[in-house]
Amino acid sequence: MSVSQQVFLRDAMRRLNLTRDVFAGRIGVKRRALDTWLLPEGSQEFRAMPEVVNRFVTEIVENEGLLQKYAQSAQTGPLRNRIAAEGKHQLLSVDQFSRESVEELFRIADQMQPIARRQKVSRVLEGAVLGNLFFEASTRTRVSFGAAFCRLGGSVCDTTGFTFSSMAKGESIYDTSRVMSGYVDAMVIRHPEKGSVAEFARATNIPVVNGGDGPGEHPSQALLDLYTILTEFSRLGKLLDGAHIALVGDLKYGRTVHSLLKLLSLYRGLKFTLVSPRGLEMPDYIQDQVSTRGHVIEQSHSLEQGLQGADVIYATRVQKERFAAEELEGYTPDFQVNKAIVDQCCGPDVIVMHPLPRDSREGANDLSVDLNHDPRLAIFRQTDNGIPVRMAIFAVLLGVESLVQHSLRDVTWSPPTHIGPDDSIFHGMD
Repeated sequence: MSVSQQVFLRDAMRRLNLTRDVFAGRIGVKRRALDTWLLPEGSQEFRAMPEVVNRFVTEIVENEGLLQKYAQSAQTGPLRNRIAAEGKHQLLSVDQFSRESVEELFRIADQMQPIARRQKVSRVLEGAVLGNLFFEASTRTRVSFGAAFCRLGGSVCDTTGFTFSSMAKGESIYDTSRVMSGYVDAMVIRHPEKGSVAEFARATNIPVVNGGDGPGEHPSQALLDLYTILTEFSRLGKLLDGAHIALVGDLKYGRTVHSLLKLLSLYRGLKFTLVSPRGLEMPDYIQDQVSTRGHVIEQSHSLEQGLQGADVIYATRVQKERFAAEELEGYTPDFQVNKAIVDQCCGPDVIVMHPLPRDSREGANDLSVDLNHDPRLAIFRQTDNGIPVRMAIFAVLLGVESLVQHSLRDVTWSPPTHIGPDDSIFHGMD
C-alpha cells in the first residue's frame, strides 16, 4: 500500500460518502475493529488491517460499478419491512436475510447486551403478550424466547406438546393460529412437520417466528450461531470472510445446520467441510444453493480428515426422532468430537460449537464433556447469545428497536457478574 492505512480507509469512506458505522457495516466488520485501523500507526491501540479487507476495499474503490453499489444501500426502509415474509412481519427462514440485514440485526443485538447481562432493563414491550406454541420438546429455545420477550417488558403464555393443545382434538393449524392471534401479539411456533410454521403464519397477520419446523429450518438458532461466530472471531482478531467451517454430525435432519449453512453463505470465500455418517449427509438442495455463491464445499465421512485446519467446528447430535428408514442409533466412538481430535487437527483459536442439547448418554458419542473447561468450547457463550439476538428479533418485528436505547434504566437488584461458576466476567466481552 503506497499510502498509510489510515489515509487509505479515510479516502475510501470519503469516496463512498459513508460514516464509520455504515462503512463498517458495508465491509462486514465491527465498528471497534475499524476504529483501531484508523488510528495513527504510532498509537498503542493501532492494529494492522487484514489483507483480505485491504483487497476488498481496494476492489470497491477501483471499480466504478462496485463503488456505486456500496455507496448506497441496496435496500431502504425499516428492517422489519426488508426481511418481511410475503409482506408480513414474520421470521420463517434465513432466506429472508441479506448480509446487510443480518448485520443490521446484530447491531441491534449488541444494543441489547446490557439488558441480557442484567445491567439494564427496558419496558418497550410492556403490555405485549407472546404466545409460545411448542408442539415438540424444547427447553432452551422455548425459555430463551420467553426470557427475551420478558426482558423487553412483555409477558408470555406457553403451551407445550400436542397433548395440552386443542390440536389433540383435531383442530386445524389454521384455526389454532387464527384463534391464538386474538389472544396474543406475537407467536413463536415449533412443530415437528416441515413447512408447518409457514402454514401457521398464513393464517394470521401478527408476527410469527419459526422456532423449528421438523427437519426444515431453525432461523433464530442460525442467527445466534452466526452472531456467536462473529463475536468470537472479533475477540480473536479474525474475519469470517475466507474462514473454514466444519459442520459435523447429522446433517440430513439437523435443521440448525440447514439454516446456518445458508446464512453463512452470505459471506465471502468460505470453505465448508460437511462431515457426517453415511446416510446422514447434507441435503443436495441446500448444498446447491450455497455452491452457487462461490464457496468451496467438501464432504467427508472421516472426522480426522474433515477437521483439519478448521476455524469453527459445529457439531450436532443424531436426530433419531426424525429417522425414517435409517437404523443408525448413534455415532461410533471414532466420530466423537473430543479434546484429543481437536488438539490433533486444529489450532489454539478454533471455536467449538453445538446447538444443544448434546446427548451425554453412554454410547451416544456426541460432543465430549472433556472439552468443558477448554476455552475453545463456546457452547455456553453460544446459548447466552440467544437472549440478545432473540430480543433483537422481537424488537424488529414489533417495530420498537429505535426506542430501546432511550428506554434503558439501571437494574434495582444485584445482578451476577458470572453466569456460570467457570465463566469469566461475561466472557470478557466488556
